[in-house]
Amino acid sequence: MAIPGFVDYKRREYCNDVGCPIQLLLNKQEKGSEQYEKIRGICKNKCISTTYQFHHWLIEKGFQVVRPESQPKTEGE
Repeated sequence: MAIPGFVDYKRREYCNDVGCPIQLLLNKQEKGSEQYEKIRGICKNKCISTTYQFHHWLIEKGFQVVRPESQPKTEGE
């Protein structure tokens, strides 16, 4: 659910924006097909981007990570 005046990150927005070659292959497949699921497995288990790259892309694009104040903090916060 988007915060008023903001937009939510869309699934695979980063992958499409940076031209991930795995995402390009995935885009050519019919969603749910055997080949689609096989390629999707690469994304899920062996992503070729790092969290560092993704994090910096988010910053560059103006995204913010937020949570409700009432949410309990996790260990390390």
